[in-house]
Amino acid sequence: MAEITGDQRVQSEVLEGLATAVNHRRWFVELAVPYLGDNPIEIGSGLGDYVLEWSAHIPRITATEADPDRLVRLKERLADHPGIEVRQMLLPHSERGDYSAAVSYNVLEHIDDHVGALRSMRDLVRPGGAVIIIVPAFQFAMSPADIATGHVRRYTKKTLAAAMTEAGLTVEKIHYANALGLIGYFMATKVFRLMPKEGPMVKVYDTLVLPATKAAEQRVRPPFGQSVFAVARVPG
Repeated sequence: MAEITGDQRVQSEVLEGLATAVNHRRWFVELAVPYLGDNPIEIGSGLGDYVLEWSAHIPRITATEADPDRLVRLKERLADHPGIEVRQMLLPHSERGDYSAAVSYNVLEHIDDHVGALRSMRDLVRPGGAVIIIVPAFQFAMSPADIATGHVRRYTKKTLAAAMTEAGLTVEKIHYANALGLIGYFMATKVFRLMPKEGPMVKVYDTLVLPATKAAEQRVRPPFGQSVFAVARVPG
């Protein structure tokens, strides 16, 4: 079984800080909604911010977490949401399922055997269903914050598409997202060596800059971004 990489305490602190970036989260929630189907599973739910928002759009969803401490907190937070099942899951694994989709945001970059992890997601999803991924973009942006939180790589559209194809998936859509966010992240974490936690910079960006970035990228896909978003299908 794979190991959980990175400092779990630091990861939780970053998740708590980024939870304040409400506009960013809602943008990325919207990207996945058309592909979730009626019974998806989220791989690596963290503190549950995404799964809570997705649950408003679909009848049921399964949340998963690998870290035991965060799993306890996740179960406590979601206890009053009957449409959300919570379970522990660590990738890669050999389990098979019949979910309508598997969605995983900012998890794949933590896993050494990322092709094996994608195969595990594929095997959880019924034929024709989707595997929906967001990962951090561009290796040049690998920073001390990435290392501390257990990132083993960052991606381009080409490298993510290659990994999904090797895992037996058919890539349907792939593009960069949040172009200005890449510049801000690089400056904050690589130049000034800050951690992406709650603070005035996150709030200013999320409130003032991100809405304009989202509107622009809905018209024209940028040639770079802070993240890579991809949707791939499980062959029928």
